[in-house]
Amino acid sequence: MAEVKDIYRFIDRIAPFDTQEGFDNAGFLVGRGSRKVDKILVALDITPEVADEASRQEIDLIVAHHPVIFQPVKSITDETATGRVVLALLEHGVAAICAHTNLDAAHGGVNGCLAQTLELSHIGQLCQAGVDAQGRPYGIGRVGTVHCAGLSAAEYAAYVKERLGSACVRYTDGGRTVSKVAVGGGACGSMLEDALAAGCDTFVTADLKYNQFLDARALGLNLLDAGHFPTENVVCAPLAGRLAKAFPEVKVVLSEVHREVYKSV
Repeated sequence: MAEVKDIYRFIDRIAPFDTQEGFDNAGFLVGRGSRKVDKILVALDITPEVADEASRQEIDLIVAHHPVIFQPVKSITDETATGRVVLALLEHGVAAICAHTNLDAAHGGVNGCLAQTLELSHIGQLCQAGVDAQGRPYGIGRVGTVHCAGLSAAEYAAYVKERLGSACVRYTDGGRTVSKVAVGGGACGSMLEDALAAGCDTFVTADLKYNQFLDARALGLNLLDAGHFPTENVVCAPLAGRLAKAFPEVKVVLSEVHREVYKSV
């Protein structure tokens, strides 16, 4: 029977936790490493709704992308949002492992899944941060060639919205048709120059600021903001599949309650 620490070691092999960014808090964050795991829930975030879902489904372990504890805390009480979620996990015996920027950068992680979901081919790294202990290069972002070149920025934005199920896609037209695309799941607006240096005409990311759209247009880069949740949630199903394959005796399920936090009109 698998234990929480076995699941942690598996995730550490496919997305080493020592490759996470310095600001991050990825890792085994809640629970006992020796807890037996019969059922895993995979979600992008551990929200109150996801914690309740785990309790109702008698989940032993949640594997999430965003850390349930991110900023340093001095207490765990029901007086803070983080405290309430962590208490809910502890009171129902649910452990939590969160793979954040290490999963962003890993082969087969967030950015690889985003590139594949957008049907890019000849996929490569946008930026290489280093090489892990197993000799594998890692880094944030991917680049690839679109399956149907020649779309305008507006046409490609509509395609991205459909593929990712985004509530909306904000975009600026850099004046070029879409051929080579860079992707950065989540907030990667600081990587405009990297996308251009990689020979890309289009960059798909999220959480963009007004000035970044202005900069992209001036640089001749099509820039698309497809939303933080849609550009990262693409990793959840593949991650669940990898966990199920590695631990066939464990039932692995995707969250059914976690979805985009906002709506658009």
